Amino acid sequence: MSFTPAPWPRRLRSQEWYEGTGRDTIYHRGWLKNQGYPHDLFDGRPIIGIMNTWSDLTPCNGHLRELAEKVKAGIWEAGGFPVEVPVFSASESTFRPTAMMYRNLAALSIEEQMRGQPIDGAVLLVGCDKTTPSLLMAAASTDIPSIVVTGGPMLNGYFRGERVGSGTHLWKFSEAVKAGEMTPEEFLEAENSMSRSSGTCNTMGTASTMASMAEALGMALSGNAAIPAVDSRRRTMAQLSGRRIVQMVKDDLKPSDIMTKQAFENAIRTNGAIGGSTNAVVHLLAIAGRVGADITLDDWDRCGRDVATIVNLMPSGKYLMEEFFYAGGLPVVLKRLGEAGQLHRDALTVSGATIWDEVKDVTNWNEDVILPLDKALTQQGGIAVLKGNLAPNGAVLKPSAASPHLMKHRGRAVVFEDIDDYKARINDDALDIDETCVMVLKNCGPKGYPGMAEVGNMGLPPKVLKKGITDMVRVSDARMSGTAYGTVVLHTSPEAAAGGPLAVVRTGDMIELDVAARRLHLDISEAELATRLANWTPTHDRPAGGYDWLHQQHVQGADTGADLDFLRGCRGRAVGKDSH
Repeated sequence: MSFTPAPWPRRLRSQEWYEGTGRDTIYHRGWLKNQGYPHDLFDGRPIIGIMNTWSDLTPCNGHLRELAEKVKAGIWEAGGFPVEVPVFSASESTFRPTAMMYRNLAALSIEEQMRGQPIDGAVLLVGCDKTTPSLLMAAASTDIPSIVVTGGPMLNGYFRGERVGSGTHLWKFSEAVKAGEMTPEEFLEAENSMSRSSGTCNTMGTASTMASMAEALGMALSGNAAIPAVDSRRRTMAQLSGRRIVQMVKDDLKPSDIMTKQAFENAIRTNGAIGGSTNAVVHLLAIAGRVGADITLDDWDRCGRDVATIVNLMPSGKYLMEEFFYAGGLPVVLKRLGEAGQLHRDALTVSGATIWDEVKDVTNWNEDVILPLDKALTQQGGIAVLKGNLAPNGAVLKPSAASPHLMKHRGRAVVFEDIDDYKARINDDALDIDETCVMVLKNCGPKGYPGMAEVGNMGLPPKVLKKGITDMVRVSDARMSGTAYGTVVLHTSPEAAAGGPLAVVRTGDMIELDVAARRLHLDISEAELATRLANWTPTHDRPAGGYDWLHQQHVQGADTGADLDFLRGCRGRAVGKDSH
């Protein structure tokens, strides 16, 4: 893909604030000088905003202030003027009811910060699950030159000689306690081994997936995704990215130049190859909706269906992000996709080179971590998009994390009306359920939870776990953590709270799942389904005001990215009227 750099030098948007001798210019410039900046820094050089999602309450991003200093060093070296800007940090581990509810609010606030302040380019300093998509959405909506720097994954965890994967083993150990295979005291002991350094989840959870998506989209420098948070090369990457963004501003290399339809198709195929999180579906759809790329849920199935999962990482495989980095990281995966004819090789990246030029000469240093195609975890990885009368707009399932024997299944529905109903009944031995049933959870989508929480991977009932059963078919309009696993159907659209067919499923109904045929079917007649839907009334909570109300009124379905309807599209970077 060809790109023609803009002429340089030229007048930048920041000079609307800082150039000249008028009253308003002196107002803007004079106040910033109280930080000790010399007058000659306001000479028209690129001003780069470091959009930093550091927060003490976002532990995955707890080291980003240190990383920001390396970004600043790179910006200074390249002749830019760095300004660090704290932005909304939607923490996965602390925000209730779910960080997903605040992804759109973060994107909205950061978009306005980028547009309304005197910056010519942005470094998106991210890590935790929702921070990466929210900043990419903001960058897409402003189209200000931007580059992603992720904080990197934490080091491997170990418990009694076993690798411990963030999230993955939390679910595993929790089920083991319920099954009587692990004591609560052992569970508490394991807690201390789960997070042994700064960084994001060390599994191929949503944080590592979205770091990989940023790199596959071309929005991060090659090799960025997998470097551990505490590795010195993470700091080097930050400094190099700081250097690069200055030249991107001079060239006017924008998100819309990089995040094309071909770039999104590359990311979708990459997600299949790495066994990435189902959360990437809603995030990439939302980002595409902001930048104007024509990407739909059907593209996920079309592009991902024949992609083999070759990254042997939890939750699909056995290794962790540390081993992935040592094996060569994402560039090796992208090279493998390119060799298989599954990569748009000429897609542009933030480096100014094509994605193929960046990866064609890399080496795979461990073929047990990044597998040969003939030894893939599954030959059809990707994300399976299911449709049928239970999901007219689609639902998703992650084949690499599912049980092969359940990929075609017919079972009796056991329905939970919401998450509170599930929690109240799941541990009751009197619950009429066995491993052949299909667990159904309602009212956990974008409108219903509210916010679409990661509760779709419902824990199994103890009486089933005690039989040695570790997986059942589960269906919901919720999401699940990228660190989770199981035969879990998610994002069922339209959601129950919007009056989708999921809302009228009853305990005792038969549900058919056929992943190969991409089918999810409620086995009742069309007439019966129509009657139930006609008689349906909402049962989810209705907020009276505040952001909860705004979100519920305007959030779209998971099948289009669960963005707010009035935020889709690019609103550009035009400078607004002066403030005085």
